[in-house]
Amino acid sequence: MRALEVRNGAVRFIPAYPRPEPQPDEALIRVRLAGICNTDLEIVRGYAGFTGVPGHEFVGEVVACPARPDLIGRRVVGEINCACFNCPACRANRPTHCERRQVLGIVNHDGAFADYLVLPMVNLHPIPDDLPDELAAFVEPVAAAFEMLEQVHVRPTDRIAVLGDGKLGLLCAQVLALVGGAVTVVGRHEEKLALAARWGLETHMAPSYSSIEASSAHDVHAIGGPWDVVVEASGSAAGLAYAAAMVRPRGTIILKSTVADHSTVAMAPVVVNEQTIVGSRCGPFPPAIRALTRGSVRVHELITARYPLEQGAAAFARAAMPGVLKVQLAIAG
Repeated sequence: MRALEVRNGAVRFIPAYPRPEPQPDEALIRVRLAGICNTDLEIVRGYAGFTGVPGHEFVGEVVACPARPDLIGRRVVGEINCACFNCPACRANRPTHCERRQVLGIVNHDGAFADYLVLPMVNLHPIPDDLPDELAAFVEPVAAAFEMLEQVHVRPTDRIAVLGDGKLGLLCAQVLALVGGAVTVVGRHEEKLALAARWGLETHMAPSYSSIEASSAHDVHAIGGPWDVVVEASGSAAGLAYAAAMVRPRGTIILKSTVADHSTVAMAPVVVNEQTIVGSRCGPFPPAIRALTRGSVRVHELITARYPLEQGAAAFARAAMPGVLKVQLAIAG
């Protein structure tokens, strides 16, 4: 099969890559469309030490499923964590934190930037016929945004800021707005902030994410803070320090960025201000599918470009450019 491979910090198109074979509890999926996210860009820079086929945001068609032949021919999306269901974490109903988990396109499992992938059938979610591929490919990141509501009690009266106006930040802002709270997007790109403003969100232009200090109350007030809840989705190693400066005492910081660079944060102010820091990763697929089908989370405007798989290296280069939002790979269909 055709595939993109990440190796030694580079993305290469491989015209004859080994096609995976499904185990009895797995499905073979022909990938139709896949999206490049910031984690994929960080993998090229060395995040997670991954070598192989990246990609975890996809929509595809089941072509083989030994245990569920009724799924053959169905369009599906898939959760990315492949759990063992035997370790202590799995037995405690925490399969996304399985001690032996593989993660699609991220940890020991080839991903979606190829003609075919395999996933456990329990990971699959059929999608409605009226949800087109270009929207269905957003299910995984929208689910990640909904995970925040699983972890943190966000009140309609809360003042919420999303730090970062990239793909994930704009999705998080839309999902949080569904709760009814006042949501502000703090970013560094006028065109992205203008998009958030068209959706009815308040926006503020931020200086460099590394320029604000936790003691700089003046700078925080200048951009509308402090806030009750701050979502860190800047994609910057300096984002946590910035978010800690933005949130009020006893407020909550939700971390969404995954970056290869190491972060240095002065933790004493976090202790003194009794701030809560919550790491947030993968989330529930059903509400994401419903939100995209109903149009309550808008993603059409986030699509910047679409490339064929053979031009994967160019697609990655485009996705890494400043101001670019979602770049998709058209693989089949």
